[in-house]
Amino acid sequence: MGLYLLLGALLLLLLLLLGAVLVGFPGRPSRSPFQEDARRPPEPLVTDKEARKRVLKQGFSRDKVPDHLDAIVIGSGYGGLAVAVMLSKAGKRVLVLEQHGKAGGCCHTFNEKGYEFDVGIHYVGQMEEGSILRMMIDQLTDGQLQWAKMDSPFDTLILGDPDVGKRYYLHSGETDYIQGLKKQFPGEEAAIDRFVTLVKKVSKGCPLLAILKMLPIPLVMFLHRSGLLALVCPFFRMLSKNVLNVVAEITSNADLKAVFTYIFPTYGVIPSKASFSLHAILVEHFFGGGWYPQGGSSEIVFQSIHIIQRAGGIVLTKAPVQSILVDPQGKACGVSVKKGQDVVNIYAPVVISDAGIFNTYEKLLPNELKVLPEIQNQLSMMHHGIGGFCVFIGLKGSKEELGFEAKNYYIYQHNDLCEAFVTYLNCSRETAPKKIPLLYIGSSSAKDPLWEKRYPGKSTLIILAVTKYEWFEEWKEEKVTKRGLEYESVKNSFVDSIMDTVLKVYPHIKDKIEHVSAGTPLTNCHYIASPRGEMYGAEHSISRLQVEVTTTIRPQTPVPNLYLTGQDVFLGGFPGALHGALICASAVLQRNLYVDLVRLRRKMKATSNKKEN
Repeated sequence: MGLYLLLGALLLLLLLLLGAVLVGFPGRPSRSPFQEDARRPPEPLVTDKEARKRVLKQGFSRDKVPDHLDAIVIGSGYGGLAVAVMLSKAGKRVLVLEQHGKAGGCCHTFNEKGYEFDVGIHYVGQMEEGSILRMMIDQLTDGQLQWAKMDSPFDTLILGDPDVGKRYYLHSGETDYIQGLKKQFPGEEAAIDRFVTLVKKVSKGCPLLAILKMLPIPLVMFLHRSGLLALVCPFFRMLSKNVLNVVAEITSNADLKAVFTYIFPTYGVIPSKASFSLHAILVEHFFGGGWYPQGGSSEIVFQSIHIIQRAGGIVLTKAPVQSILVDPQGKACGVSVKKGQDVVNIYAPVVISDAGIFNTYEKLLPNELKVLPEIQNQLSMMHHGIGGFCVFIGLKGSKEELGFEAKNYYIYQHNDLCEAFVTYLNCSRETAPKKIPLLYIGSSSAKDPLWEKRYPGKSTLIILAVTKYEWFEEWKEEKVTKRGLEYESVKNSFVDSIMDTVLKVYPHIKDKIEHVSAGTPLTNCHYIASPRGEMYGAEHSISRLQVEVTTTIRPQTPVPNLYLTGQDVFLGGFPGALHGALICASAVLQRNLYVDLVRLRRKMKATSNKKEN
């Protein structure tokens, strides 16, 4: 058995190395976007609103479209922006089209009543200096995007009513993370060690997800069906095991099980239906704590657009793509954009969609391509994620005056997290507001050290909950902000219930509140074009993580010259969108950009060592 394991490991390693170098792309590779270290000293934050507006809100018109485009990207979420930046750094001229009036997708911010609110970037892990994720972001922003470390503990879990419920704290840094849990759960030291060891062992297989999407499909199927993947990699052995069962094997302590699983809303699937392999990736991602982009999440967008423009490309807003154009041979060759009552056709040899797999295949493809068996097969593999409900609060007072800290709260009704969610989702919309199973509370104003410079004497809170699209679906055809009194009444019933809990966490802010607004799944549909208001793209169920699905859903589509990028290509969240973009750019440029990044990292390390010596 030991010899078989060794031979299997050696064979798998050989095949993966072969795939990492060759990746099966035909033709001649393009220039690498990671040839040289792109970092330069950070420039001062641009705070002038008009200057930022000219970058983030450049409205579409035909005369602004550059000539001789190399690629068109549909959607300016980070999956779209990141792939556009990589192509731009490789010398390509890219047009990015955003249907909303402001670029950024879930990275954009919006202003109401003098307050700025983020939409989707609430915190990110593994942004310490020297991490591979930090290196990737530094290269894609020329080192202009800075990150602020959150407080420790970075997450606080409350089980029950905030007035009387138990509180547990998650500390930054693996050692403090582990020791903090052991102090809070005496007698459970062995269980905590076992959980952390398993998380670390399983999460190491995450890079193989990217490799599977780059290797030839027959090779991946051989590795899978022969049992080699599962034999040598715990990640693949744990794919079909749900989080709830794995944790139950480690401990019988109900509160500790809740702590081990509390972070599942950041991928949107309850522990009884989520793969432990995915869960391990996320838990390990935050062992070091959380970071927040200085200047707010729109700074990610702002710095990306400059690079695209420098290469002759552009990011245009208010540019809803109506359809993907195909030539007589069935190859993607451009897009049609609605401009007022007119439709403008724009052509390019490559079309990349960051609109998500459902929007791309069901809404943007011509009818004759939608019915292709290959398209329908991919759609059958994916399912819609759960909808989101957000409350945005603007307050008078600085973070010091209000006692806000750079940390998050996760508030659950009780320690049986799955039961709370199932009960809630089986409610009617009339009874649901009193059964909300989870609230996430965070303050971007407290996390951003540059906030006070931009908005002195003001603070914000954002509260996230999950909700069913069906509870709001009857108003889907109504215009935003004009959906009527009944819609507002339903929405406000959720807001009122949420505010009751928020004021228990922060009872002293009641007289400081100056603004409250909320967004339902329909709000997400309108502003970020998510089909059913989902927060993390397609559902991250156990079935989505299976090797057959992972291998099939890749940037290359059944339509030649049409590619997918973003969350649906890899995994959800900011890092997931980035890796989706990296895999997509590798396919378009016909080179393995992970290999290029490794080479650049070695080069940077050698340069750093020379300077030290």
